[in-house]
Amino acid sequence: MDRTNSVVWAVLRQELDRADRPLAIVDVGGGTGGFAVPLARAGHRVTVVDASPDALAALTRRVAEDTGTVHSGGISAVQGDVDTLGDVVEPGTADLVLCHSVLEVVDDPATAVKAIAAALRPGGAASVVVANRAAAVLARAINGHLDAAHALLTSPSGSTGDTDRLRRRFDAASASALLASAGLAVEQIHGVRVIADLVPGVALDSEHEQVRAIETLAATLPPYRDVATQLHLLARQP
Repeated sequence: MDRTNSVVWAVLRQELDRADRPLAIVDVGGGTGGFAVPLARAGHRVTVVDASPDALAALTRRVAEDTGTVHSGGISAVQGDVDTLGDVVEPGTADLVLCHSVLEVVDDPATAVKAIAAALRPGGAASVVVANRAAAVLARAINGHLDAAHALLTSPSGSTGDTDRLRRRFDAASASALLASAGLAVEQIHGVRVIADLVPGVALDSEHEQVRAIETLAATLPPYRDVATQLHLLARQP
């Protein structure tokens, strides 16, 4: 597991423990299985939906080579997009949908979150990770890219334009409002990589337990949460 995602994993473990049974999980944009493989090892049924055939091929190879995966049927790889999720996932059947680093690049995030909400059964949860505009502004300013920082700060979408790899960035309020627009109730918001992207690499390697401890403490505390590289929201289908 990527230790910089320790806060996300902590929230997911709480959700898994809450259910106390194998869950039907959909990982939208799950790529090569960074989350899907550990979840399948834990006994859950994971469907990875990704637009990239190369990523899905890599996932299939990884599952075939991974002796820790509970069984070969623990992960299904399906090519598709989040806005057409209903074409590959039966509505109302998912206990948990992961949507990590996807809403920044889709054509229409409102359509995407409606598709996620439709896939969830009543009481099911969505784990959503989005890029944080505030962190991007500060990172560019610190690195002397003042024009880019100004563009990010003033852009309605939180993007610098056509050359930006992301179409949009969020803050806690805008991400929460987006999920609420699909009828999902936001229960938790955490900062992801509050300090992990700021400390020197050697410290991240040698002091990773201390970094993890600080991340855990800062993840829910404004203003630290609000300048994290990413924001993680857990939202529930009523």
